[in-house]
Amino acid sequence: MSGESAEARSLIAGAAVLGVTLDAVMAARLLALLDELARWNRSYNLTSITARAEMITHHLLDSLAVQPLLTGERIVDVGTGAGFPGLPLAIVEPTRRFTLLDSNGKKVRFVAHAARTLGLANVEPLHARAETYAPAEVFDTVVARAFAPLDELVEQVDGLCGSSTRVLAMKGRRSADERAGLPAGWCIEEDRALHVPGLGEERHVIVLRRSAGAAPLR
Repeated sequence: MSGESAEARSLIAGAAVLGVTLDAVMAARLLALLDELARWNRSYNLTSITARAEMITHHLLDSLAVQPLLTGERIVDVGTGAGFPGLPLAIVEPTRRFTLLDSNGKKVRFVAHAARTLGLANVEPLHARAETYAPAEVFDTVVARAFAPLDELVEQVDGLCGSSTRVLAMKGRRSADERAGLPAGWCIEEDRALHVPGLGEERHVIVLRRSAGAAPLR
């Protein structure tokens, strides 16, 4: 521990509150990811969050909050943007494979650069739209952070999902109206509050999956 920076120690402690165990190497890679993000952000508009402390809470810890809910080996992060939550999750889950999908080519180029720089062989950046992407095999977990209302999200990721796929919709403030609009054949398995250290904003994750015996929407 003596060789770790105060920033790394704070990140490790914050992750522990979320139930995520970070070692010194993982913490250093996560902070190196922020270094690359800040460097690219000077030339490209990748994120509006530029204060270092906010980058740690809003990008790193907020991303790691759903790590305990991941299932299976194949994970896709739809609408990944500059790689969140997919890149932090890939750093702490090296044995799982992550596809990071976004329709913004500039942001996908950053994801590819960050994966190369950090040596993340378990990351596949993909420039595509979720609703038109046809994977060779379905994913075990679909992650989407502030991507779309639940009804639109389910319709757009339906082709990525099998009967046992878990969809993690990361959200801010709860909306009863949004929960009521799910297409037939989909159900909410869990709605879990997320308490992200230092964030000071409401967060929760809605876990969705196909109802037993339900057919794909298309």
